[in-house]
Amino acid sequence: MADPGRDAARDPGRAPEPDARPADGTAHHDGEPAPVEYRTAELAEAAGITVRTLRFYRERKLLPPPRREGRVAWYNEHHLARLRTISVLLARGHTLGGIADLIDAFEKGRDSGSAAELLGLESTLASPWSEETPVRLTPEDLAAHFPDEVTSDNLATALDLGYIAVDGDEVVHVSRRLLDASTALVREGIPLAAVLEAGRVVREHADAVADLFTRLVRDRLFAGVDELSPADLRRLTEIMDRLRSPAKQVVDAELALAMDRRLRAELESWPRAHVDSETERDSGRGAGTAPEASGAESGTESGTGTDAASADA
Repeated sequence: MADPGRDAARDPGRAPEPDARPADGTAHHDGEPAPVEYRTAELAEAAGITVRTLRFYRERKLLPPPRREGRVAWYNEHHLARLRTISVLLARGHTLGGIADLIDAFEKGRDSGSAAELLGLESTLASPWSEETPVRLTPEDLAAHFPDEVTSDNLATALDLGYIAVDGDEVVHVSRRLLDASTALVREGIPLAAVLEAGRVVREHADAVADLFTRLVRDRLFAGVDELSPADLRRLTEIMDRLRSPAKQVVDAELALAMDRRLRAELESWPRAHVDSETERDSGRGAGTAPEASGAESGTESGTGTDAASADA
């Protein structure tokens, strides 16, 4: 059993209670920063997932075992980076089974090229751009989001896009935000098949924008670098971290401006005959009926016109 007094003496940054909050990195021991550690709920919150999802990942052996003090599990930055990497890979369309295979290959040294590329650079992915939260859904939950739209074709398309992965009796959606957006569009009356097809097109354009940003960094800031040294990797990580917010701002601003332009063009291109008819009715029965109404109410002017025509004849 852990001795709280001995633990406190060994690490002055940790309170003696076994369920105390972990070291925050500000305390020092022998001149070194105390490592940051998280309890289960704290790690789930930092990773943007639920405790249930965290435990599910542990059961699937997607995470290495935590350090334990009695019944308390302590996780560190490596666990947090792994969770964020899993979120990134899910967003890229990998299934949980595929991610488990990649992790196994990486840890056993097999398939070092692709596995290391995806999982070995966890420091670069420690703060993923996606920041998406996977959502676990029962078949009933999925049907509630998309009534009468959960067909085999739509499921196949969603699987192909990487939006969902099937795990046992449940479905894992890669993104709470994408799920909410798709649900909102379907509720407006847009068929789910059309929403998924639009998602495919958006994915293509988003990939093109991401390619543009990464080529800017590689061609302009890492020109001539054939292999990334540890120093290059640290520099790349810092640069991408600083560019995360500006890049998202550019995309958000350009999309908003493009929507303004497109909506104005759409409104200008649509016929508005029905609007004109309503305006005419509101302003005096319409141009076609005005002369008859005037003639009925003012027989003098009408009769004068008739007499004049007879005289001319």
